[in-house]
Amino acid sequence: MAERDSAQAGSRTGGGAVVIATMIAARRPPTPRVTMAGVMPQQVPTVPADELPADAVVLDVREDDEWVHGHIDGATHIPMGDVPARLDDVPEGDPIYVTCRGGGRSARVTAWLNQNGYDAVNVGGGMGQWEAAGRPMVSETGQEPFVR
Repeated sequence: MAERDSAQAGSRTGGGAVVIATMIAARRPPTPRVTMAGVMPQQVPTVPADELPADAVVLDVREDDEWVHGHIDGATHIPMGDVPARLDDVPEGDPIYVTCRGGGRSARVTAWLNQNGYDAVNVGGGMGQWEAAGRPMVSETGQEPFVR
């Protein structure tokens, strides 16, 4: 009985504080991974693809399989889901023009970048409009570029 009482006494005089602190810490939600989940662009600055300046700094946020078939020569490629983790790879531009296939993903990335201190502009109509306007593209496949 004395051993049991002394073990309980020890936990009341300091050991229990560690247990309580651990229990409280365990209830805290984990720090979320930085993502663009929930970012919905209300109004983002937008320029039509066929009006993009010739010297524009372009960030293409399409997936790899889209990029390889056709993209703007000199554009930086970072798939949308990778942007938060690859901020060091985001090109320097004032502004950065963000494109995707049709303008939806790029609008979300543009909103997220603007919320995080970048000067970003969405390319309205995306690569679909770029291709339709006859603007130049390159591919990584060795074949004629096209928008996928």
